[in-house]
Amino acid sequence: MSEVNPEAVKTYLLNLQDEICHALAEEDGGDGFVEDSWEREEGGGGRSRVLEEGKVFEKAGINFSHVYGPGLPASATAHRPELAGRSFQAMGVSLVIHPRNPYVPTSHANVRFFVAEKEGADPVWWFGGGFDLTPFYPFREDVIHWHSVAKQACDPFGEEVYARYKKWCDDYFYIKHRDETRGVGGLFFDDLNEWGFDKSFAFMQSVGDHFIPAYRPIVTQRKDHEYGERERDFQLYRRGRYVEFNLVYDRGTLFGLQTGGRTESILMSLPPLTQWRYNWQPEPGTPEAELYNHYLQPQDWLA
Repeated sequence: MSEVNPEAVKTYLLNLQDEICHALAEEDGGDGFVEDSWEREEGGGGRSRVLEEGKVFEKAGINFSHVYGPGLPASATAHRPELAGRSFQAMGVSLVIHPRNPYVPTSHANVRFFVAEKEGADPVWWFGGGFDLTPFYPFREDVIHWHSVAKQACDPFGEEVYARYKKWCDDYFYIKHRDETRGVGGLFFDDLNEWGFDKSFAFMQSVGDHFIPAYRPIVTQRKDHEYGERERDFQLYRRGRYVEFNLVYDRGTLFGLQTGGRTESILMSLPPLTQWRYNWQPEPGTPEAELYNHYLQPQDWLA
């Protein structure tokens, strides 16, 4: 059995943050990211990097965090009693991109590692992560590209891996109170340790490394698409769904708040502008209705 190596994971995550920031700053063509390094009083810290009011990205946040402590709060161990009485480390890179142009999808990705240790016992550890796409005015070829790259990330690890984690993503990013998916999905995995440390770590790296190849070509293709007030208005309305999901369901948001994480970094995923309307419905036959009718339910995009 391979030995658990948190330092190797941390090195990879810091490099991944650098690579993603470089690619997105290059695509944006503006002033780039502002870095805010922070420390957690109870142990650990991180690097938050935020791009605001860019040429392409209205807001993009790429956060690295590494927090640790002598024990987890009761709220975090209620469903995992084996973690009680153990010190812990949690580290990851999490990002959310809110583009300016409504024809460019919002996107989210994260990769993370957790380990809890106690003297005289084997460590309890797992990897998690994934990436998903939230279009406002979707193009089928973009969705097919996105899922094709997601499948490429999974294929070296088994024929069934893409289908398994694609379904988990569809299930996880389902907004139950709206009866719709948040977007067109991608990959989601958690509690991954059954492959052993080395293979599980390699899979997490594959997911992290495939994010930019999945997302950047879509941005390049759509960022100069003409739009007006109607498209912008719909974008702001649909961003409300993003807020609802993150504050009601998202595990990372809830874990970060429960464990005393840095609030600014945890909530950097929220869009700069959004809006809600009472009982709004798209007009039949419109591009807005196309999103609801053909994209917001789970389906096999590669069929």
